[in-house]
Amino acid sequence: MTDPITTTTPMPMPTSTTDGAGLATWDDLAAADPALAATARALLERTGTGEGLLATVRGDAPPRIHPVNVSIVDGRLVTVVLAGSAKAADLLADGRYALHAHQDPAVPHELLLRGRAVRVTDPARRARLVEGWAFTVPADAHVLDLRIEHALLGERADPEAWPPVYHSVRPGAAAPR
Repeated sequence: MTDPITTTTPMPMPTSTTDGAGLATWDDLAAADPALAATARALLERTGTGEGLLATVRGDAPPRIHPVNVSIVDGRLVTVVLAGSAKAADLLADGRYALHAHQDPAVPHELLLRGRAVRVTDPARRARLVEGWAFTVPADAHVLDLRIEHALLGERADPEAWPPVYHSVRPGAAAPR
């Protein structure tokens, strides 16, 4: 079965929800846990533009942290990375990522999404996913579908509340955990 939105390029590990890897789209997350997905989206988009900190790994190199723009389009969580950048090299070589939403000191909820990035190669789909993007997307930039293996939300009633109340879901699994 082919993925109706994203065309993938080969990566070291499985990269679609149809191969049993437990990876999911944003819509899968929203179906598995609507409340968590709504809060996660609000945290990612709290400034009006989707933003986060993207951690990547590659081989034996230490992890890297990169600020990124993200958007939820056609039920997918997508990001754009510039060709030749360290984050592009990491994601195209390995695919694993962790995305954290920026924290608001007044309401310091935490969001962590982990999974694998899948490169979008179909030109029409790529164009649709970056339509209305926060910046002009260069023709050679990579558009990546951030597939989700695990979502973790930590909520705090106020800045002094500790520890956060954590809620976790693996949207590609049979049931939320």
